[in-house]
Amino acid sequence: MSIIVSNLSKMYGDQKAVNNISFSVNKGEIVGFLGPNGAGKSTTMKMITGYLQPDAGSAAVSGEIVNPHSLTAKKKIGYLPEANPLYFDMYVREYLEFISSLHGLANPKQAIQKVIATTGLTSEANKKIGQLSKGYKQRVGLAAALIHDPEVLVLDEPTSGLDPNQIAEIREVIKRLGQDKTVLFSSHILQEVQAICDRVIIINKGSIVADDKLSNLQKSNNEQASVMVAFKESVAPDLLEAIETVTKVELIQFATGTGSGSFGGSSFRLESSYPDSVKKQLLELSIKNNLNIVSLQTEINSLEDIFRNLTATE
Repeated sequence: MSIIVSNLSKMYGDQKAVNNISFSVNKGEIVGFLGPNGAGKSTTMKMITGYLQPDAGSAAVSGEIVNPHSLTAKKKIGYLPEANPLYFDMYVREYLEFISSLHGLANPKQAIQKVIATTGLTSEANKKIGQLSKGYKQRVGLAAALIHDPEVLVLDEPTSGLDPNQIAEIREVIKRLGQDKTVLFSSHILQEVQAICDRVIIINKGSIVADDKLSNLQKSNNEQASVMVAFKESVAPDLLEAIETVTKVELIQFATGTGSGSFGGSSFRLESSYPDSVKKQLLELSIKNNLNIVSLQTEINSLEDIFRNLTATE
């Protein structure tokens, strides 16, 4: 295991920010660490990287117990905090030279060139950090986290401030890094997590409420599935409401207008705990009523649906 978190807790005054949590992350895994604001994500990441001392429990990285004074463990970690700390008066290359000197790298020039290329900073390398856009400042922070080629990456909101094209580029960088490193990262962009991660950990009010592969979470949180059906013809909703086990019929589209510009079909979302049975009955209904089904599919819960279900405020 590259990251092992055991019974980790942290108090801020009377508030328990992190409440006795445990999890592990293997080498080669990219794990999304999710939760609403104030759930304990950043606090947990700070304890894993040694920036904060836990009140109870421990975190270990590549076999080394982490604490604020454990330099051996910290050398194995690349950390991009949510509040990306940069020296705005320094040039990009100058800043990376400074970071490489802190790590005591044997070949800093080669390491700097590599991370500049990896993070897409080539065109900005000779500019002052303060002159960069927020997106490029975020890339500089990522480059600083990568420069010493760490075994473990802990990235707190790594795509913050990036435009869609930059997000796609950083997503590919994280995917490549995840092939031989351990990556734990948080993001509020759930589509990014869904695109990169097979596994997610969700924390809410300091406690872990889910830790599983995304496919398993989708199955376990799919008590009410949605069956999407589109007909070539106009179909009245009450015809579908008679289908067994259907609890709700929502009309998505219906016939409008007349003549060549009109749309003659209709689409529906049907909710049921037994989607396969509903699909079978829809096929039977279409044959019986001489209807043509254009499309028929089951819609599984997205990560956004799962997140809302597990972290909704009571």
